[in-house]
Amino acid sequence: MKTIENYGNLVGRILISVMFLMAGISKISSYQGTAGYMEAMGVPGQLLPLVILLEIAGAIAIIIGFKTRITAFLLAGFSIVSALIFHFDFTDQMQSILFMKNIAIAGGFIFLVANGAGYVSVDNGMPQDKSSL
Repeated sequence: MKTIENYGNLVGRILISVMFLMAGISKISSYQGTAGYMEAMGVPGQLLPLVILLEIAGAIAIIIGFKTRITAFLLAGFSIVSALIFHFDFTDQMQSILFMKNIAIAGGFIFLVANGAGYVSVDNGMPQDKSSL
């Protein structure tokens, strides 16, 4: 059971983060379009570099388990704010689904805030003792 717990945390961190990593990379390749969309939604396009940095660096930090609680808190807040700004149109079923997706992801990050990265993580010193697996 301990192996499942130890590596389940790692797999969970990867799964919750890969979307942010891919989104950040995508925003780089479609920078102008993303900045324009942000501005159309009332968000200054000048914030896009910070969004990209948070998505890419935050995803990598969560994956490797570095400063997990702080990073998860920031990504949870980002997910909630993004839901409220970009997906708050409940008359559109797709926007409702995207809103709930963001809220669910924030919930996953809150689990990381509460519990930390787990065994296989930089935060835990990347344990080498095979007997505890």
